[in-house]
This record gives sequence, structure tokens and C-alpha cells, in this order.
Amino acid sequence: MLRIVAAVAAGLLFGAGLTVSQMVSPAKVIGFLDVAGNWDPSLAFVLAGAVGTVALGFLVVRRHLSAPLFAAAFDPPSARGIDRNLVFGAMLFGIGWGLVGLCPGPALAALAIAPAKVALFVAAMLAGMAGFAIFRSFADRRKQAR
Repeated sequence: MLRIVAAVAAGLLFGAGLTVSQMVSPAKVIGFLDVAGNWDPSLAFVLAGAVGTVALGFLVVRRHLSAPLFAAAFDPPSARGIDRNLVFGAMLFGIGWGLVGLCPGPALAALAIAPAKVALFVAAMLAGMAGFAIFRSFADRRKQAR
């Protein structure tokens, strides 16, 4: 139960941070991404703050924790290289973010603020995730059949 409470608290804190930083505003994000036009550099401070916070967090964790608070051990990602799936996924993410001004985290947080404006994006995002899961399952079964 404590693990669920911690996850909900972390999600609410993350959503509040996205809201305060205006990452849930598509116009603000698109203004930041428009480096060749009417560029709004204010989200660079959000990025710098996030990178600094994560760097400090990793430093503290490495020095003071042998395991996470709610798990037996750390489970870092095993993949280390850059492959076709990573590049393709990053391209899709960037294209979507640049066209719409939303990515998954801010979109979910924005549902609480402007559900009518964001619901279509979230529905399309979920449909894309489901489509990818179906495609991946099909591709994995096809690979195993060979």
C-alpha cells in the first residue's frame, strides 16, 4: 500500500511540476521548439532545472542507497546501444511533440486542466501505444516461427 501511495504522490508532484513550468501548454512548448522563428527560451530553464535535479538525485542515490525504498534492488535498463527502434521512436516522439506541443506526461497532466482540448491527443496516443503493442506481438511471433 505504501508503494502505491508513493507512486501516486510522485505522479501528483510530477504533474504539478509540469503545470507550474507550463509544459502542459502546447503554445508554450511550440514557442520553445520554434528556434528559427519566434523562439521562447523560457523552457530552457525548466530543462536545466530538471537535468540538475536528476544529476543531484543520481549522485545521492549512488552514494547513499544500496536499493530503492520500495524494491529489493535497482533495475537499470539493459540496453546500452542506439538501434533502429530507438531512432525511429525518438523521431516519432519529436515529430508529435513539435506538431502538437504535447508529449505523454504533460498530456496526462493537461487532462486535469483542459480535458476537451487534450482528450483527442490522449486517445490517439493510447491508440498508437496499443497499435505498437499489437505490431510488436505479431513481429515477435513471426520471428519465433522462423
